[in-house]
Amino acid sequence: MSRPFSVNKLNETEERYAVTVRQLMESQAYRELAAAQLFGHGLKFVPGLKYQKFMTWHITEEMQHYEMVVRMYAESTGESVEPVVWERLSKRPIPLVESWFELAMAQFLYDRGGFWQLQEYENCSFEPYRQIVGKIIKEERGHQGLGEEIAVELCRSGNYDDIKQETFNRWLRQGLLSFGRPKTEGAQYAIEVGLKKRDAGEVMNDFIDDIKPAMRDAGLQFPKLSHIGIEAPRGIDLSLD
Repeated sequence: MSRPFSVNKLNETEERYAVTVRQLMESQAYRELAAAQLFGHGLKFVPGLKYQKFMTWHITEEMQHYEMVVRMYAESTGESVEPVVWERLSKRPIPLVESWFELAMAQFLYDRGGFWQLQEYENCSFEPYRQIVGKIIKEERGHQGLGEEIAVELCRSGNYDDIKQETFNRWLRQGLLSFGRPKTEGAQYAIEVGLKKRDAGEVMNDFIDDIKPAMRDAGLQFPKLSHIGIEAPRGIDLSLD
């Protein structure tokens, strides 16, 4: 199939393209609702009015994004994505945080991983998805630095030296899972038909480089990715030099 410039309706394209778009929308809906659940559960650990207001706003934003994807799925397929999302959440629930420190790490790594992943679809050839992705990216960009700022500050306090590396490893894994496995045939197809820009390995490399300055400030190191269940792309640089 030649790369389409723009597709507006799934019933006007080939079956594999339509199936792939459905999978993209289902995955996005899952990530949005999982994030809302994660940060909603963590709200009880948030200290002070300033951060409580921010986290409440963030939860609301994630639910609004979820609603946008639910509506797009229904308009594009004539079906509801909600049963698919809830079944996936029952099989693969997002880990829940148990402290303010862990919530800060989740905000830093899980939320940022989702942001990097979503940017690969900003020129998506399926127009309804492209429009929604653009709106979500614009809104997510506004709070990408806060989780990093809080996580670094707490790491440098010295109060979490015994758990900070293990907590980082756990949420680094969740962030990297956002990208999928490198060099899959399905991902190559999505690139060829203009649904996404790059392979997961390339995005993973950029994400890794993006978090290195904060890691140095926080006194953290990368684990071996195989030790946290992540298939690393060839040539990935985990040094902090």
